[in-house]
Amino acid sequence: MKHYLVLTIIADDRPGIVERIADTVAAAGGNWLESNMSRLAGKFAGILLVDIAEEKQSSLLASLEQLRSLGIRVSGEPCSTTQAAAGEQLVLTVVGNDRPGIVGEISAILASLHVNMEELDTCCEDAPMSSEILFRATATLQLPADLDRYRLQAALEGVSDDLMVELEHPTT
Repeated sequence: MKHYLVLTIIADDRPGIVERIADTVAAAGGNWLESNMSRLAGKFAGILLVDIAEEKQSSLLASLEQLRSLGIRVSGEPCSTTQAAAGEQLVLTVVGNDRPGIVGEISAILASLHVNMEELDTCCEDAPMSSEILFRATATLQLPADLDRYRLQAALEGVSDDLMVELEHPTT
């Protein structure tokens, strides 16, 4: 059985954060598998999946805790498996005039239909040829086996007339 740690990281953004974490993971005998890391408002934030033997996990977590003295906060959660999904995987793109509540409205619909949001990226940007601000979201979704994309599309399009909603299969 595989044993993993899911780590979350936050620090004031500066060079060398990833190097410190990578060195600590490698020194503990862990293998860096997947990650998603970003700079947001001057902060470095990330999530990381590490493959590491169960008996080495507490040692790695203790070593990562020592990075706190450098302003790098890391927390970890053990897991032993990932569950395969049964339904269709889709990429959702939403674009519309920015306003408070868009993410909440979309995520409420997804939750009510038992759709798992596996990944979400959002941003606000200037609209071309106007002074409006556009909200843009791209999400990777895992549908339950009993939900088809057309029912999901109709539900999402009901959020607002000014939102453009697109569902596509992921590109490989």
